[in-house]
Amino acid sequence: MVAISKSPVREGLPHPRGATWDGKGVNFALFSAHATRVELCLFDETGETRIDLPEYTDEIWHGYLQDVHPGTAYGYRVHGPYEPASGHRFNPSKLLLDPYARGHFGNLTWDPAIFGYHLESGDDTTFDERDNAPFVPKCVVVDPNFDWQGEPRRRAVPWEHTIIYELHLRGYTTLHPRLPKAWRGTYKGLSDEVIEYIRSLGVTSVELLPVHTFISDSYWGYNSIGFFAPDPRYSHEPEQTLREFKEMVARLHDAGLEVILDVVYNHTAEGNELGPTLSFKGIDNRSYYRLLPDHPRYYINDTGTGNTLNLDHMRVIEMVTDSLRYWASETHVDGFRFDLGTILARGANGFDNQSGFLKACSQDPELRTVKLIAEP
Repeated sequence: MVAISKSPVREGLPHPRGATWDGKGVNFALFSAHATRVELCLFDETGETRIDLPEYTDEIWHGYLQDVHPGTAYGYRVHGPYEPASGHRFNPSKLLLDPYARGHFGNLTWDPAIFGYHLESGDDTTFDERDNAPFVPKCVVVDPNFDWQGEPRRRAVPWEHTIIYELHLRGYTTLHPRLPKAWRGTYKGLSDEVIEYIRSLGVTSVELLPVHTFISDSYWGYNSIGFFAPDPRYSHEPEQTLREFKEMVARLHDAGLEVILDVVYNHTAEGNELGPTLSFKGIDNRSYYRLLPDHPRYYINDTGTGNTLNLDHMRVIEMVTDSLRYWASETHVDGFRFDLGTILARGANGFDNQSGFLKACSQDPELRTVKLIAEP
């Protein structure tokens, strides 16, 4: 039996979401306003261990485990009503990714068990009790420590001098003849030699097509499922994904180039009511997604992808801005290009240039220092 204790006192500060390692153990915290119980699931070579999170504070389920270290694989099973007609799709048979996870490993297998309903029936009001754990990726506790060798390296090119070079991280180097084969198509693939070529073109900034963890769509990347973790499929050594990403940023900065991330916060990879249950849908569907007001079984599909993230909700705005701050402060990227940017400012009455999301970004002391670009 693994004993979990209360989270360490933070002097009135909110509990940080995700899995936070303090050198002695890990604090686990997950937002869900409508759950009735949350199980933390730890994985090792012996299998799965389930532990109830003991505390519930301001809609955050949380607890602290001593002697848990970086590299630990985990996920959540979240209990609550399965009432699609009311917008609730809790199903504890489904292992769920932590929205705040800083690392992932493993691939998704498209098995019927990854759906919250009986896929064979085509009826999303049915309830599927098959365990999806063998078929879904897991979260990983990470060590955030990294030697940036001095002050933060962020570049700040004036807008009037900015020339952006957009590239796909995998495609750009996957056939490069001068790179070791193991480096091609990875964060290491943006080596000094490759970066020198980019710099010789006269550009000031590199914009990377999406690198957030996504569900496989031929590596294009616009199907995000994790907003805090670089995709491990772009790593030379998947267990070093975060370190390899930071090393890449440092190389680009050493060459005098800005790093801008193409980010997709308007929807997730879970699709509509017939899509899989991988994370948000099973954690708190009614909070995370915009649902039809009169028929919350169904999703508002402003994005054309099946669902739309609910940026009218305080905790969802918080998650997105936390994600942006994380990439800016922890990985030192210099800006963001928002896929379908206007949807992030859309509410029940359409686009609002005074939306909560736009206000949150414009007043944030960290985000005011980076480039913010909206796709119209």
